[in-house]
Amino acid sequence: MNGLNKGIRKVEIALRWDPSPSGQPSTDLDLVAAPYPAGGTHGAPAYVVHFDSRSPDGTITLNRDSKDGQGFGYDEVMTLELDRLDQRYARVVVGVVIQQHQGRRTFSGVGNPGLRVREGYTVLAEDDFGGVLGATAATVAEFVRDGSGAWEFRPGVQGFEGDPADFARAMGASRRA
Repeated sequence: MNGLNKGIRKVEIALRWDPSPSGQPSTDLDLVAAPYPAGGTHGAPAYVVHFDSRSPDGTITLNRDSKDGQGFGYDEVMTLELDRLDQRYARVVVGVVIQQHQGRRTFSGVGNPGLRVREGYTVLAEDDFGGVLGATAATVAEFVRDGSGAWEFRPGVQGFEGDPADFARAMGASRRA
């Protein structure tokens, strides 16, 4: 990393949604993150961070987890300390999964979903999942280490329409431009 380009250092991914209407099953969305090694940036992830877990080195942490969207502000918050992530990792993909406990649910059935990606106070991206309404999960951010070692943010929400268990394996595929 050169002194002129430090790249993205520490980011916060925040997710919000409204609780289900009274009498309806709760809606549970989860943030997931997967780092990929330099030799296989589009294959299987080295590991996956999701609810009830964090990265082995503590650089990717789920700070807030909601099972129903109740509360004020953002319901799920994940921190990625990219500047501390081991050099062997060259790519990190972040996604959102809708839990399917009560039958098939897509983003069209989630009340007022929202996503924010920021570094410090600088908002890098925001989205309402309007482009992936038929999806059960979506990749929402990609971070790639460049040749100098600096991290670059690649925004974009891309839907996934399969089972959430398959999403962790599929989220590393090449993203559409």
